[in-house]
Amino acid sequence: MKTTYTTIILLVVCITLGYAQQTPAEPQKETIAIVGATAHIGNGSVINNSIIVFKEGKLTSVASANDTSTSLDGIKVINAEGKHVYPGFIVPNSTLGLVEIGAVRATNDQSEIGSINPHIRSLIAYNAESKIVESLRPNGVLLGQVTPRGGRISGTSSIVQFDAWNWEDAAIEVDDGIHINWPNSFSRGRWWLGEDPALKPNKQYPEQVAELSSFLNEAKSYLKGSKNSRNLPFEAVEGLFNGNKQLFVHVNDEKGITDAIAFAEENSIKKLVIVGGYETYKVADLLKQNNIGVLVQRVHRRPDGEDHDYDLPYKLAKMLV
Repeated sequence: MKTTYTTIILLVVCITLGYAQQTPAEPQKETIAIVGATAHIGNGSVINNSIIVFKEGKLTSVASANDTSTSLDGIKVINAEGKHVYPGFIVPNSTLGLVEIGAVRATNDQSEIGSINPHIRSLIAYNAESKIVESLRPNGVLLGQVTPRGGRISGTSSIVQFDAWNWEDAAIEVDDGIHINWPNSFSRGRWWLGEDPALKPNKQYPEQVAELSSFLNEAKSYLKGSKNSRNLPFEAVEGLFNGNKQLFVHVNDEKGITDAIAFAEENSIKKLVIVGGYETYKVADLLKQNNIGVLVQRVHRRPDGEDHDYDLPYKLAKMLV
């Protein structure tokens, strides 16, 4: 009798654990059409009465229901009249799947020891079973750029989709770019220690920028050489020189942004993206001339300066168009 009770309890526990974890969707077996919804294409255009057809997990048609050329024969139809359909959201520069509980170090894989870590790949640390990721999918967030943190060169990011069994299954674009935390050209004193809180030039700034240039020059020499002994950090940045990887520079001040652009040009880096870019509106023309993209920070936040427009974080994206 005791054995029977134990068996029943174990079965209940196993069933409960099975339902506690969301599982990836099965492969699509039949063609499906969503009919009657207001379709937001993603480029600003809207189709009020739409037909959206997808097959084998991919969109094959987005058209108006008034288009008589769209046939629904043999297709499963979902009536979405009165509802809105939009593309899945993509969250860039995120630690999703790398940090589960901030206060528990064992669940924190967003950073590594050391300052120069271009060879650290965030993808292999990505946890596809993260409870945080599970909460995003039902709200329309379907993909993300899993990005490392810390150090001068944090590491390499990757693009993942959030409906996967493991990191291999999640990978959409492997090692898409390397992330640099640009040195601060100015700093404020620590007022809580009695220091002057006013802005002061960072005396180590030239040295810190030179350190980055020196590393890239050494990497170029290594890549051109015989490579008798492997150097993973040097090998990791090869994609910056041939255009296979983007360089994401996390920087906010005007001087740092212009210096980062000059740095990329001097080191023959083909693809540059500014992350944060609080003062990019001051150098918008320079960014356009060099075809440099910007990932702005959160738009629903307070401005950094006391005299700045309180809507500046929200307006920034439009100011850069």
